[in-house]
Amino acid sequence: MAEVVVFHHVRGLTPGVVALADELRAAGHRVHTPDLFEGRTFGSIGEGTAHVQEIGPGEVVERGTRAVEGLPAELVYAGFSLGVLPAQSLAQNRPLARGAVLCHACVPASVFGSWPAGIPVQVHGMDADPYFVDEGDVDAARALVAGADDGELFLYPGDRHCYADSSLPSHDPAAAALLTGRVLDLLARC
Repeated sequence: MAEVVVFHHVRGLTPGVVALADELRAAGHRVHTPDLFEGRTFGSIGEGTAHVQEIGPGEVVERGTRAVEGLPAELVYAGFSLGVLPAQSLAQNRPLARGAVLCHACVPASVFGSWPAGIPVQVHGMDADPYFVDEGDVDAARALVAGADDGELFLYPGDRHCYADSSLPSHDPAAAALLTGRVLDLLARC
């Protein structure tokens, strides 16, 4: 059993993020879903992005760091889109991290230092998602997994962002099921 922290995307802690966390729980893992937006959710990526600009991306990372205070150090950090920022930061910098799952986004490892030896990482994204491909996340993902001891990049056919969130119109059930299965495989190793 792994202990996992799941950080939500820019639209907030939606029912779809909670449902995905519940799937991990049903498989026997202990899962935490901190709300980085203090109860707020947004109807669009644009609205959520405006909120992030208001509070600042650095504050999102700080809220993620505060959310894990008091939790065991041996955590797997998972992030969805915006949630990749705190997940990747913590996986790279909090001692005793067990792994990372970065979905729909990735930043260069150098943003947070360097990728630690022995920490497995999965990156998931769609091969034509304009946020993931056109903004350079796929390139950062390729570099990250190439430099990790145990790194995997999974590209799914399609152009949807946040396709793993069953509560959003961008949900892709087949890709989401494949992503969940692959995450469960990683958690079995952590």
